[in-house]
Amino acid sequence: MAKKEPGKIERIAADLRAKIESGKYPPGGKLPSVSELQTAEGIAFQTARDVFRALEREGLVFTQQGRGSYVTPFLGKITRDGTGRYQAAARSEGGARGAFEAELNRLGLVYKGSRSHTEIGRSRPPRDVSAAFGLHHSAKAIYRYRAMWAGRDELDPDEGFVVQLATSWFPTDIAGGTQIEDKDTGPGGSKSRLADLGFAQRRVKETIEVRFPTPAEAEALSIPDDRQVYELVHHASTADGRVVEVAVHVMPSTIWRFSYAWELDAE
Repeated sequence: MAKKEPGKIERIAADLRAKIESGKYPPGGKLPSVSELQTAEGIAFQTARDVFRALEREGLVFTQQGRGSYVTPFLGKITRDGTGRYQAAARSEGGARGAFEAELNRLGLVYKGSRSHTEIGRSRPPRDVSAAFGLHHSAKAIYRYRAMWAGRDELDPDEGFVVQLATSWFPTDIAGGTQIEDKDTGPGGSKSRLADLGFAQRRVKETIEVRFPTPAEAEALSIPDDRQVYELVHHASTADGRVVEVAVHVMPSTIWRFSYAWELDAE
């Protein structure tokens, strides 16, 4: 039986993949535009777009609306270690300001704090957050919203890209007037500051769903609104069961994967 020839999309994607892996297009490097690829390969515009989408699904390429397509700063995906990332030693490794920055550092990347947008304030949280904290529906809580950039060069303003959106909520009676309301929460991040305040987190529950982004999320992440994202909802509580943090992370499915490991009781 004759071997089936790969289609145009697979063939052209394989050629670009080989050029990325060989270093012709280095990490963070700009790729040909859709129009340039269309002309060079003699293909339809939609076919050229589908080539880039195929590489985006592999985590090799990201596209910024209005700017074009680039090789990701790393080859592969960011692995979120759901088991060990919140251990004190892991989230402060190398002076990292939390688990996210430590994860990037292990990949040889940097958290581009100068590019990342952080908004801190006090507001009425969503109903499920109020319920988790045991708050009256009109009570306010502290929030930290971050559009978080990753890259290889902290000083280059044009390098890197937004890899996740995160909104964290904290009870005002615990975190009010503390470093948690500062842009820089210090080594170990907000979890270490909660521990300093006597509210160390001892139990974490996370729920993950796949969905399409809202228009605002798609714009902030510079992705098309038909690109799926992970929504990870994080609840952290103390040894006595008090929930002291609720966080919602929105992460493009093309550049993130999740890893979990645990011990089982002997049968």
